[in-house]
Amino acid sequence: MSSSSSEKRVMVLAMDQTENSQYALEWSLDHFFTPFGSDAPFDLVIVYAKPFPSVPIGTVAGPTPAVAIGPEIFPAVDLELKLVADQVTEKAKQICTNKSVHGALVEIVEGDARNVLCDAVDRHRASLLVLGSRGYGAIKRVVLGSVSDHCTHHAHCSVMIVKKPKSKK
Repeated sequence: MSSSSSEKRVMVLAMDQTENSQYALEWSLDHFFTPFGSDAPFDLVIVYAKPFPSVPIGTVAGPTPAVAIGPEIFPAVDLELKLVADQVTEKAKQICTNKSVHGALVEIVEGDARNVLCDAVDRHRASLLVLGSRGYGAIKRVVLGSVSDHCTHHAHCSVMIVKKPKSKK
């Protein structure tokens, strides 16, 4: 994408395998793309942050005798992570097609989602980063870290967090 002033702004949208990120994509398409057709105010870049395979080397105790886990498990873990990445990106493409949105760029980038998303914002010169909300409570955010919290403080653009409405039971 060149830097001409006549080009559209760029929206980077974080995608993962959760319903919340799918909702954020659908919501964004409904509000910023579908109503405008080819005159949408943004070019869309959908980014999936593929985690690095991280399996501890050592032994795992369980109901059966301890099992040694070593480097030989990494290819299987990496294959599973690749399959998940392919499923997530295909789902994103399907949602875009169903909403008659064409031309979205879909990327798989390996690494920690916090860094991957901030880097994507810089790389694409995005003016908006869109994230789904996981709805973690305060304790889970402290223990697991919050991608949205990190991005609101470190991304060099505006950040929009799309919350999925709570379902009524």
